[in-house]
Amino acid sequence: MLIMFRQFLYVTCVAVLIFYPICDGKVMMEYIGATGVPVAFTSVPIQDALDFHFILSFAIDADSTGIAQNGIFSPYWTQTLTPDSVADIKRHHSNVRVMASLSGWSLGGKVLSWYNPKDQQAWISNAFSSLKSIVEENHLDGIDIDYENFPRNGNASFSHCIGELITLLKNHSVISIATIAPFHRTVGPYIELFSRYGNVIDYVNHQFYTDRVGTPKGYLQAFELRSSQFDKEKLIPSYEVNGRGVQGTVFFDALRLLESSGFDVNGIMIFSADASLSNNFYYEKQSQAFLLNSTKA
Repeated sequence: MLIMFRQFLYVTCVAVLIFYPICDGKVMMEYIGATGVPVAFTSVPIQDALDFHFILSFAIDADSTGIAQNGIFSPYWTQTLTPDSVADIKRHHSNVRVMASLSGWSLGGKVLSWYNPKDQQAWISNAFSSLKSIVEENHLDGIDIDYENFPRNGNASFSHCIGELITLLKNHSVISIATIAPFHRTVGPYIELFSRYGNVIDYVNHQFYTDRVGTPKGYLQAFELRSSQFDKEKLIPSYEVNGRGVQGTVFFDALRLLESSGFDVNGIMIFSADASLSNNFYYEKQSQAFLLNSTKA
């Protein structure tokens, strides 16, 4: 019996090594497909020693004119990011996971907003069914929550609907990863969501480039604040290519300051691959090099 148990344990360990590649516990996250630019997964440099999460932008519970569909989501990311291309990049890089980000800022010219569903359970049911189909059709691993506008008194319905949706998707093994993406004007609803459902949320992709800081010291202060609102171990520094917030090498100065101040830089989120086409993915290369060379685990 002891010999059989040892053989079982050996086989189990081998299986884990085969199906769950050992990385150093750090993650690179890349939003992709939001602008309509014909970007491809294969264009993005990927270090196999890191967990690499592509975040497709976006799946939206609205029709093409922006009219809400009561939780029935449809994919709106660029058409070059096909289901076959998702399967292919995952086949060539076992460390890659692909997710769908929900909502975003706008669809066409219409600004999107969370709305209070008249029947919250119906919204959750519709969202579960439609996202299950999207996940299965596109070979996805998770979802990211990126609602960026809220009505007054909409926090409770948001935290309940989104929290229950994530829980349901995970409990039914539809997804294995869930992240949230608050920014400075939407912290309130996300704090409530995280306080109630933090156990099913894996990472917080806070959009630090919206915090209106331009120096490493300012970035540190923003990170300290968001760490007090969320779990610092799940909080991921972020960078917007050709955008707002700290830019250029100042971003990496800020990351070094975070580490010297006692924070673990457990990953980096970049928005977005679409913009990085113009600079040959300089920040993706430098970010992954930083994570690999970092002394903190």
